[in-house]
Amino acid sequence: MRSVFAVSMMSLAAALGTTMAPGSAPTANAQDVQPGETIRSILVEGNQRIEDRTVQSYLLVEPGDPFDSERIDLSLKTLFATGLFADASFEKSGPDLIVRVVENPIINRVIFEGNRALDDDKLREEIQVAPRGIFTAARVQADVQRILELYRQSGRFAVTVEPQYKPLEQNRVDLVFVMNEGPVTGVRAINFIGNEEYSDRRLRSEIVTRQSRWWRFFSSNDNYDPGRLEYDRELLRQFYQNNGYYDFRVVSAVADLTPDQEDFYITYTVEEGDQYNLGEIKVETELDKLNADALRGALSMQTGDLFRGDRIENAIDTLTYAAGIAGYAFVDITPDLRPDPETNTVDVTFAIDEGPRVYIERINIVGNTRTLDRVIRRELRVSEGDAFNRVLLDRSRNRVRALGYFKNVEITENPGSKSDRTVVDIAVEEQPTGELSFAAGYSSVDAFLFDVSVSERNLRGRGQSVVARVSASQRQQYVDLRFREPRFLDRNLAAGIDLFSSRSDFGDIGLGGFTSDTIGAGVNLGFPLTENTNLGLRYRLQSDKLDLNLGEVVINPDGTRTLVTITDDNNTPDDPTDDFTYQRVAFPSDTDLPADAMVVESCSPLYVGRDFAACRQERSEISSILGYTFNWDRRNDPIEPTGGFDMSFSQDVAGLGGDVQYLRTEASAATYKGIFKGVRASVRLSGGYIMPFEEEDGIRINNRFFRGGSSFRGFDVAGLGPREIYRTVDSEGNTVRLRRGRSLGGKAYYQGTAELTLPNFLPEEYGIDTALFVEAGSVGMLDDIDVRTPTATYNPSDGTATSQLYKYGMGLRASAGLSVGWDSPFGPIRFDFSHILRKEEYDRTETFRFSTSTRF
Repeated sequence: MRSVFAVSMMSLAAALGTTMAPGSAPTANAQDVQPGETIRSILVEGNQRIEDRTVQSYLLVEPGDPFDSERIDLSLKTLFATGLFADASFEKSGPDLIVRVVENPIINRVIFEGNRALDDDKLREEIQVAPRGIFTAARVQADVQRILELYRQSGRFAVTVEPQYKPLEQNRVDLVFVMNEGPVTGVRAINFIGNEEYSDRRLRSEIVTRQSRWWRFFSSNDNYDPGRLEYDRELLRQFYQNNGYYDFRVVSAVADLTPDQEDFYITYTVEEGDQYNLGEIKVETELDKLNADALRGALSMQTGDLFRGDRIENAIDTLTYAAGIAGYAFVDITPDLRPDPETNTVDVTFAIDEGPRVYIERINIVGNTRTLDRVIRRELRVSEGDAFNRVLLDRSRNRVRALGYFKNVEITENPGSKSDRTVVDIAVEEQPTGELSFAAGYSSVDAFLFDVSVSERNLRGRGQSVVARVSASQRQQYVDLRFREPRFLDRNLAAGIDLFSSRSDFGDIGLGGFTSDTIGAGVNLGFPLTENTNLGLRYRLQSDKLDLNLGEVVINPDGTRTLVTITDDNNTPDDPTDDFTYQRVAFPSDTDLPADAMVVESCSPLYVGRDFAACRQERSEISSILGYTFNWDRRNDPIEPTGGFDMSFSQDVAGLGGDVQYLRTEASAATYKGIFKGVRASVRLSGGYIMPFEEEDGIRINNRFFRGGSSFRGFDVAGLGPREIYRTVDSEGNTVRLRRGRSLGGKAYYQGTAELTLPNFLPEEYGIDTALFVEAGSVGMLDDIDVRTPTATYNPSDGTATSQLYKYGMGLRASAGLSVGWDSPFGPIRFDFSHILRKEEYDRTETFRFSTSTRF
């Protein structure tokens, strides 16, 4: 005789054709069980994919056990807990126990319909169900809630998600999520109640949520998100406490749906309290190697200063760092804050105790979808098994950020498997490291120039960099191929190779105009000396061909300049005195030249009057150049420093073989200071000098320093410094015309740059930053050997004389202006607007320059 022990069915199974009411629980009730009767065998029925022994392994009874209704009931619940079955039941058939199951179907496909705001890939990343997974109602319902949460985070509160099931053969189903997204729910207004010291507008600028406006089409911060409200409450608390309001609190944050149900009104009720100053500040410690008075002196906060919450955090970091230097890697620093409402002061006592020793059990790196783990780990100053050290972790974060591969790097600590173990999680957010860049500039003289390059700073996620640059500007055509391996031979040694070819046509700025063709190759090595210093070595071998564009001359057979006779006959009867005849130097364009005249280049050996100082530079040479660069970086942040400094010193020696001999020296130093939030100042000083080893040859123009363009804003490329000029005077010696000639470059330069980054009060999501800058410096120090022999010509037709002059001086030049950067969706764009403060009359200036690049 058969008797039923239990029948139970999930609500989802009911949707698939079963009869159990939703919400019922599995039960087991024994019927017709004889005392002492045992189970002879357990039979499984209804299973298609799952083997009998797998089902039997979940049961709490086995053959030989008695028919215990409680254990059978628990076995039933265990089967349901596996998530493999939509229904299960037990039957007693004589001495046998029959287990009937209905397997949950297998998901064939997961389909999304009606989604426009969120794409399929984004939704698949967030849900649990997946093709070839087990279909369960609980899991599907959890995914529905997750999808609803995603839409609400994007501001769509009217969204509905309906899961639909399409049964297929072989117990499979297609799962379809049908979505009606509805409109975006924005924030119509953000209001504050109780604020007296700060306006609503100021407080709105301190929180993340923004009021919906038409221009915020790039941002989602104006969409209502209830989770963001809690974050905004914390931001308000931090803002007030950082301005002395120790007792500040947010009483409530309420979001009310507008009558049209399209937006929300958000209202914050706050209690500002009184403004507090710092009272007595003390440091207490019983550690032998720490001196409380010395630690107190290391703190930047003083009695009477405005109380600020971030100063407390900064003081803890300072004390932790000082304790680490003294040899205490594990310290507990507890600030004891005691406010006095009568005096509106807060007494602060920092208690320093030696904390328990904690070691790093594991370092997890997440978010690096492209960059290999080892590329990140080799930048860390700690390893698994090391003692936990906050200072070294902060230094590790800065080193990882300095790679430039990640938009954001966050380090968090979590408890390990034991009390003295901690797990360090490093979360990184990848950013594009490939760059397709364009540059363009504008000046009143040369209009536009253009440059394009393709680079990848993290090739195949291995940290290798490769650059392919092709420049086709007005003056230069340049091809450069570079490759750099940051860990050569798996050592802390960077190595690279560079192949380049260039053609520079400075016909309008160089000495008489020149064309330079260069082709060569170089290798470089770099390695750290200390934590903050490194040394780079390089060698370059190149061939230079310099052609001076001094024009052509007409010469006699003896090599002297040819003169031609000019007759000026105006045929004016009333004024016969205007008819005259004179001689002048012949030009190649003259139609009537003497039969024995020759047209040759100005540097031709046939021309005895050639300029030897200039013409000796027109030759091909091999340059063998060995150099080094020393860098010292003590910035507190490699991306946006608000403190510290960096310095570099480099020298290049040409003459270890080859035809060129000189010593080039350059140095640069900068300091950074954060003034207020969003306000940063920096000052950079730089200079250089190139010294020839053979004074009689001087320095060829292609090896000299030129400043201007992006290197000195406000001045054109090679727009300042020594220059050839032509001054035309009349018969009385008055200047009637001054024409700028060609730039000569210089053997030395000096330059100072001050920059102040300022808030522009534009929405942060626009990605626009602004900075004021001042540039000051000069270039020069040429000798007579470095320039052509001056000449003069006389024009008897108007009685003027034109003299060729040279300006060598290193007089101060200065410019100021506004630099605007936009992190646009197409890539970063920068605009520079300049105003000249000091210049020479022969300098060439520009008022506007812009550059842009597209990352991939």
